Amino acid sequence: MNNSNELTCIRGQNGRRLGKTWLRSGFFVMVVGLASVWAQAQTVAPASLSLADMKQKVAAAGMHGQPWDGPQSGPAGAQGKTVAIISDDLRNGGILGVAQGIQEAAGVLKWGVKVFDAAGTPAGRQKASANALASKPDGLILVGADAQAMQPLLAPFAKQGVPIVGWHVSAMAGPVANSPVAMNVSTHPLDVARVTAMAAVTSAQGAAGVVIFTDSNFEIAMAKANAMADVIRACKACKLLEIRDVAISRNAELMPAVTRELLAHHGAQWTHALAINDIYFDFAVPELIKAGPAGRKISLLSAGDGSAAAFMRIQAKTFQNGTVAEPLNLHGWQLVDELNRLLMRQPVSGYVPAVHLVTSDNIAFDGGPRLQYDPDNGYRDNYRRIWKR
Repeated sequence: MNNSNELTCIRGQNGRRLGKTWLRSGFFVMVVGLASVWAQAQTVAPASLSLADMKQKVAAAGMHGQPWDGPQSGPAGAQGKTVAIISDDLRNGGILGVAQGIQEAAGVLKWGVKVFDAAGTPAGRQKASANALASKPDGLILVGADAQAMQPLLAPFAKQGVPIVGWHVSAMAGPVANSPVAMNVSTHPLDVARVTAMAAVTSAQGAAGVVIFTDSNFEIAMAKANAMADVIRACKACKLLEIRDVAISRNAELMPAVTRELLAHHGAQWTHALAINDIYFDFAVPELIKAGPAGRKISLLSAGDGSAAAFMRIQAKTFQNGTVAEPLNLHGWQLVDELNRLLMRQPVSGYVPAVHLVTSDNIAFDGGPRLQYDPDNGYRDNYRRIWKR
């Protein structure tokens, strides 16, 4: 369990900045040091926010029934196109939800869709990319894989003039620098992370003991983890107990033992667990149940993606208090719209949906009864109008 190729433990407490480079999966990954990346999107320094300010921001993120704030115009839908999807791992609920949204939207345009699953491994990414290229698509959508790590595999598509868009492929929404990915579709990941951490702070009245779960294979995951950590560090009575690095692709295997270890090590100090994805909690909760009262006192909050399992935990008010859910199906439609704009030789819309915190107070709205965050804002009708379909 202490093999750095399998699991890296990154410890930090009481505002201590962490920094260490680990060898993982054959290449070096900086566990921290992405501050320059996320600082570019930072609008309010966490240190400047009072508890009252945080409560206000958390309340705003929990509002439901917000009107459509995305693009109002664009090119009509292109005819007879085929799109390839390279999904990093369809076992991940977020990736699966986006892929389903892409297929739904592509069906409206009568586009062909070919899905290639990388199964969360480097070999799988190489195979999926080769098969996708061989399918000769008109456009490519990369879902969940890091654009920089995928750069050599994306280069042949770019060379052939295949437009590329992605979901959660970089630490920032928008065009990906030094990459052929013209648009990274996402909510602002750092805003997602900050709201998640603020929800933990406010629920604990400013005295949370926090463990953060992340995956250093992905730039976006580390940027979110660092943003959450900075909010916790800025809370004077809070304690950042650890940032724990567990590969998403190995959650089922690793999280039970990790959870037991954290319970034994931190004891009553551990009050809140924050994660960059709900999947961490799928395999932590059984161990928290086994732990009895010590496990039941820990509150779970996720900075994405809003899985069905997370919604069920929130509905039942068991362990998980909230998830800053991504509008996965909407993101699928947006990916198709952005790709259509590129195919019609127009710029991407650059739309970034607002952050939405799902809690037991608002889960009855915006798709919650269907165990997903699907905004009730008419986005399907809007995109159909734009595409003239």
